[in-house]
Amino acid sequence: MFWVLFLLLAWVVTAVTCTRLCLAAVRAAATEAREATEVRAHDLTLYEAAFLSGGPDRVADLTLVSMARQRRLLLAHTGWATVVDPRGRDEMERSVIGAIGPEGQSRIAPVRAATSAADAVRHLADRLVRAGLALPDGARTSVAAGVRRVRLAALAVTGLGAAALLTPGPTGVPRTLVAMWFALPLALALGCLALARIEAHPYSRWASPAGQRLLSALAHGADGTGDDLRHLIAVAVRGIRAVGEPDLRAALAHRDRTG
Repeated sequence: MFWVLFLLLAWVVTAVTCTRLCLAAVRAAATEAREATEVRAHDLTLYEAAFLSGGPDRVADLTLVSMARQRRLLLAHTGWATVVDPRGRDEMERSVIGAIGPEGQSRIAPVRAATSAADAVRHLADRLVRAGLALPDGARTSVAAGVRRVRLAALAVTGLGAAALLTPGPTGVPRTLVAMWFALPLALALGCLALARIEAHPYSRWASPAGQRLLSALAHGADGTGDDLRHLIAVAVRGIRAVGEPDLRAALAHRDRTG
């Protein structure tokens, strides 16, 4: 009767993970319903788009790229950042200059880390959360994490079912019936995954459903802008892989390897 123990374990794993996923999906739906009534027309800034797409690190990347393209910051392929113009034009740029320090030169990796953790980025995040465009800390990745757990549960049920069928010893129960019993929790897990994909896809770590819609509108509207703005929008939405200049991209890639 070992198969019964395996079946109980399969049901426990499936029930717990599916319940967590359902609760996360309900919270996400409640957030979207609130946004439908509270979120007003909002034109995303580049910094806001960067945060909603990639979080604090993306904001730091965008700031570095923007300053470098304006020749106010030199990013060398060796992984060093050098200040050319020490006058920051906004809070983000002042955070970068402050992270580089009074000597005017620093490795890119610590500059990026310090900028990501700066008060300016935290204030930006708070404003986006209050506007209903960004997910609060507790809600980030909740649905996506729930989906991953249910996928693992489905694999676990399959493995437990296979183990039950391979367990030696007379049980008096046909193997077909054993397989059918294990098919029930597996069907529950797969059904939850299907519903989550319909109701809550795509999953985002940073942007709420309203934020994702604004990001999509910004990306689609970028074609009607100038080259410089279109390039910065691409960096904000897609990250450093969208950087067009080979030397600048090499400097940022060097940062990734060393940092």
